[in-house]
Amino acid sequence: MSELLNLGLMAEKHWREFRPRMGAELETQNRLKVTLVEAQEQTAADLQRLTRQFVRQGLSPQQAHDQAWELVKEKFILLPPEEKLPT
Repeated sequence: MSELLNLGLMAEKHWREFRPRMGAELETQNRLKVTLVEAQEQTAADLQRLTRQFVRQGLSPQQAHDQAWELVKEKFILLPPEEKLPT
């Protein structure tokens, strides 16, 4: 997969707003798109793995997906905001 899908687009929007220095640095290095694709692929894989695990534990598919998303969303997609530079 080398195109940005929903997760990658979500990451890009979030990074541009909350991680602008990181995004600018990745763009300067021509690595923004590949890093976004890697983030979406890893998130999708983790999400699928955890969703299957939670379904096996008895949750409905929707409950399993929602719980898995809560666990993985901040790992690669919704990264914490950058520290503000002193003015």
